Amino acid sequence: MNLDKFLIPASESVRRKGPNDRIVMSSRVRLARNIKDAAFPGWAKKPERVRVLEIIRPAVEGLSEMKDGFSETMDNLTALEKQILVERHLISREHAAKSAGSGLVINPEETLAVMINEEDHLRMQALRPGLQIRQAWQALDRLDSELEQKLDYAFSNDLGYLTACPTNLGTGIRVSAMLHLPGLVLAEQINPIIQSVNKLGLAVRGLYGEGTEALGNVFQVSNQMTLGETETSIVERLEKVLAQIIEHEENARASLLEKKPKMVFNHIGRAYGILANAHCISSKETMNLLSLLRLGVEIGLFPKTDGALVDELFILTQPAHLQKTHSEKLSAEERDLLRADMLRERLKPVSRPVAKPGNSTASGLDKSDKS
Repeated sequence: MNLDKFLIPASESVRRKGPNDRIVMSSRVRLARNIKDAAFPGWAKKPERVRVLEIIRPAVEGLSEMKDGFSETMDNLTALEKQILVERHLISREHAAKSAGSGLVINPEETLAVMINEEDHLRMQALRPGLQIRQAWQALDRLDSELEQKLDYAFSNDLGYLTACPTNLGTGIRVSAMLHLPGLVLAEQINPIIQSVNKLGLAVRGLYGEGTEALGNVFQVSNQMTLGETETSIVERLEKVLAQIIEHEENARASLLEKKPKMVFNHIGRAYGILANAHCISSKETMNLLSLLRLGVEIGLFPKTDGALVDELFILTQPAHLQKTHSEKLSAEERDLLRADMLRERLKPVSRPVAKPGNSTASGLDKSDKS
């Protein structure tokens, strides 16, 4: 199956709307499951992994939600295709490193993805735009219940679902949201927020999860433990924390615009200037500057610009998405040149930012905009 033809174009996927999506870019719920009488993927030899894949893959493909979806073994995907899937947050970086004996099934809407033989036999995830953790959980719960009718899960009456990593024992659930928090970063309040969240037993990670940095002022917040707490209580606890973080971000933006508007406009104006005029720019710098451009759109400095353009550029300027448009292998320097060319071209219709202090819509906190 051709992955490129299957994936929804970035220009369409970024137009999916959700509650609080100015701050919460996406919600994700993941479940870890293993089948009985089979070694965990990290311990299993290739024949065992292949056997488990042959059991699980048809069971997942047969689910009603996965009809007409994308299904492939990891050894049949190129390194570029795997990296594109990572950049779309459809698979983990760890799964991208897998080959024979591992697989992947994605539904046509790209809202459900099942990794087979990642760290566990099954890593199922549901994705939704904006703050929709509860909806993501409900969708994944239905998928899991259907699959449990077909597969014999490894389960203990004392410990719950058995997983390769002890932190996933019990419910096997990991609930997370991807947050865009430029206000807290500019106000230098992000570290106290992260520390407070950590004290509540939640983890704060970078753009691509554990071990990655928060490029573009994007942070992932998720639960850390899954044992001794129900799925519903984990979802509710994270919802409450996210509501507080959203409020802190809104307040930080409002305070900055009231007390330090020139500082905010300067950051955004410089970001626009570089993005619209650079001839060589790295992926990291692009992400950080696009974050400021996104903030500028949200607070009304670019009144004629669709915010979806910025979100699309977040995706298309990533290394694998840039490479996808060229048949020859690109070096890092060549990608930096092409990235700059793309940005200059795509940002041509975007007029320079217009600062209007005192304009109520410039705060980005218009009541009608809150979901």
